[in-house]
Amino acid sequence: MAVSNDGEVVIAHSSDIHVDDGYTARAHGGDGTRGLRCVLATARERGADVVLLAGDVFEHNRLPETLLGEAARLMEAAGLPIVILPGNHDPLVAGCAYERGGIDLLANVEVLGMDDVAAVFTYLDLEIWGRPHRDYGDMAPLAAPRQRSTRWQIAMAHGHYRSVDEVGGVHRPSWLISDSEIGATAADYVALGHWNRAVRVGDGTIPAYYSGSPDLARTVNLVRLGAGGGVAVERANIVWD
Repeated sequence: MAVSNDGEVVIAHSSDIHVDDGYTARAHGGDGTRGLRCVLATARERGADVVLLAGDVFEHNRLPETLLGEAARLMEAAGLPIVILPGNHDPLVAGCAYERGGIDLLANVEVLGMDDVAAVFTYLDLEIWGRPHRDYGDMAPLAAPRQRSTRWQIAMAHGHYRSVDEVGGVHRPSWLISDSEIGATAADYVALGHWNRAVRVGDGTIPAYYSGSPDLARTVNLVRLGAGGGVAVERANIVWD
């Protein structure tokens, strides 16, 4: 697998797809996997090297195995590396969707937290790290930033952005993310999930973006890590089938 033209690395970032057999399925004529399928198709069309799914790929961990199997088939057929960060809807509990659907066994998929603490793509000189939700309680999505070991580094987090730190706040459990925590990552890009709208957050020091959900935002974030060191982010319209 080759690096993009002129040494550029292209990342497609999405989140909050909420594959299900209920609300999402009804919104798509009974097809609860349509959002996932179309996000992956958009990533292929736009020449992405890696796809990031920043939490809540699944609505919950009790989905039928037939539906989980269909999601796994779509991921495998995408022909792209996919990095998934489990969110508050699909945390890494025993018997989670990623285990029951065999998604953690797919050669092209990295589920952060299942094995290694980061996904490292040596041919892209890129590492991607994130703290998965491991239960339904509160957690700090950007705690203990990973020390960089490659030229490019992306942090993933699934939680609620508040510009200031909140210690023992009344809003927990909200999986809070602050400006100082974003800054402490020292990453080239922070891929966020949990909000359905697409928006940049933070104090501007580090590019930190929510992609928004496919159904509401109708876009994916296309992140270009340039050969000269620059980072450019654009919203690419989803290719709906």
